[in-house]
Amino acid sequence: MAFIQFSKVSLAFGDRDILKEVSVNLKTGTKAALTGANGAGKSTLIKIMAGLVEPDSGKRTAQNGARIAYLPQSGLTHHGRTLKEEADIAFDYGYKIQDQIEEIGERLKQIPPENAAAQNALLEQHSALMETLENSGWYRRESLAESVLLGLGFSRDDFQKMTDAFSGGWQMRIALAKALMQQPDILLLDEPTNYLDIEARAWLEEFLQNYAGAFLLVSHDRYFLDVTINEVYELFNGELKCYPGNFSHYEKVRELELQTLIAAHKKQQEEIEHLQSFVDRFRYKATKAIQAQERQKMLDKILENKIEIPESLKKIHFKFPAAPHSGRVVLQLDSVTKSYDGKKDVLHNLDLTIENGERIVAVGKNGAGKSTLLKIISEQDKNFCGTMTLGTGVQIGYFSQDSAETIGGAQTVLQYIEDSCPLELVPRARDMLGAFLFRGDDVFKSLDVLSGGEKSRIALLKLLLRPVNLLVLDEPTNHLDMHSKDVLLDALKDFGGTVIFVSHDHAFIQNLATRVIELTPGHCRNFVGDYEYYLQRIEDEKNGTVGNFSFGTNVNSAEKKSEKSSAQNSTASENAKQKSAGAIKWEEEKRLASERRKIERLVEKLEAQIATTESEKKSLEEKLAEPEIYSNGEKAKEVQRKISALAAELERLNTEWEAAAERLE
Repeated sequence: MAFIQFSKVSLAFGDRDILKEVSVNLKTGTKAALTGANGAGKSTLIKIMAGLVEPDSGKRTAQNGARIAYLPQSGLTHHGRTLKEEADIAFDYGYKIQDQIEEIGERLKQIPPENAAAQNALLEQHSALMETLENSGWYRRESLAESVLLGLGFSRDDFQKMTDAFSGGWQMRIALAKALMQQPDILLLDEPTNYLDIEARAWLEEFLQNYAGAFLLVSHDRYFLDVTINEVYELFNGELKCYPGNFSHYEKVRELELQTLIAAHKKQQEEIEHLQSFVDRFRYKATKAIQAQERQKMLDKILENKIEIPESLKKIHFKFPAAPHSGRVVLQLDSVTKSYDGKKDVLHNLDLTIENGERIVAVGKNGAGKSTLLKIISEQDKNFCGTMTLGTGVQIGYFSQDSAETIGGAQTVLQYIEDSCPLELVPRARDMLGAFLFRGDDVFKSLDVLSGGEKSRIALLKLLLRPVNLLVLDEPTNHLDMHSKDVLLDALKDFGGTVIFVSHDHAFIQNLATRVIELTPGHCRNFVGDYEYYLQRIEDEKNGTVGNFSFGTNVNSAEKKSEKSSAQNSTASENAKQKSAGAIKWEEEKRLASERRKIERLVEKLEAQIATTESEKKSLEEKLAEPEIYSNGEKAKEVQRKISALAAELERLNTEWEAAAERLE
């Protein structure tokens, strides 16, 4: 049985404990998630598991011969080979075993027939290696490579493309494919869903469900975690705690723990306030000085064991401004056709009617026209054939990843949002910013220093503060963690207007959409119902079990008239809302973004520099204790000077690291 084991593993950066005497055993059959707030140290823990980072103390043990594959969040690129050639590198272990088998064969030829013992020993090694190679799936490597690459969204036409031609997101898909193709004993995956669309995520879910080895993964996708893992490890304040069950079960248990924690936190805060008040009042009065000192000691002891509430479990609620009134029909598209550079139509003769109060999701593979449709609806793109008619009183709010490009200036984040708020929401600006991951001093950052992901969150929040009645949202959850997505989802459910959106997050779609528009190049189909209903319809079509009753209508011109029946749409919309109410608890979203990758690389670089500098400082401190040094005044001064310089360098590096970690949050 393969395993990686931690025994009281500790790691600190400066005076900050990342891991505090952590013990854990990851073994064959383990299907686990690692969770914790941004900056808690999840990626560092996985790197120690992978053997890439040494802990300060404690012991990491891995079974001899265990094959371990590690996928970082980002930063991997491939070049100089075709996709097929790059994929074949994943099977390098098999080629090495083959070399060993051939070497044993040559050695057998050289052993005299009378030396039966030596022959038998080599034959046993030969047999064991052959069995290992067979069980590894190496002989089925071509079919395995094809299955994995196709499952993750590559086409057969991609197999002969040079890897240099693939973008950053596809580069990480290549890295993920190679990790999976190795079929290692233990898989360590740090946010593997970041660059995957819904189809690729669904394939990865099935792959992990059937995986025979062990895996530990980090993900912000609640649905993905629910269907793949059976235990959760939470990293909080350097300590690791295991919760059996899927992610939703962990959240329920943690919610109950949080209630107890909040009560204890409240009681402790009252005690701290009482003691601090006494100390401040009497510390300079001679008659009370002794009592004040005693209270100060009590206060210090409490502060050493201060109760912290995980940021990810604090509940924040957000409500939109009231949506202006609009007519029943919000928007109508008639025979809309759109192509780029005169090539094949992305949208072809599309007819669509949107009614007040609907929550519509556009789904389809990359390139199917989802973002194009949203740009047309939001009037960002007016270069198309056909007509679009807005209903009475419709006011549109549009969000895409490009919205971040408009954010900049010397204003602070708080000033910018307060200026954008309706007057009644200004007192709640800090809470709303907290819901969108701007916590503590983050609200005083100037707009010019924000990362792309931070600007995207600000652009989304600003949009949500505008009084509009048609929200058009293209991947609104890309830069949000689970908690922030929950806040957004609840707000969108309560929104008094209409929403049309694109998302790759299964649970977010399931818990919001009341209608599904499926796009394929040049075609469009309408499914009046929630996302679960849509998936069941697609499954029934694959299995040939679709009945004669209607699941929805094709919204291309050949069948558009049935969709325009307002009575049908109104009834279907109500039915869909009823279905949504009983849907599974909503899920978490996909990706942080390209800007974040730069900061992550900076954090990793700083962590390495901190570790090196601390090691040098420790070495010099040990040297200072040597008799030939401390007995020589000049040498001792020189060593002490170097130690002081390293201490100053450590302070600088830790300050930079903290700033980078805050930016990640």
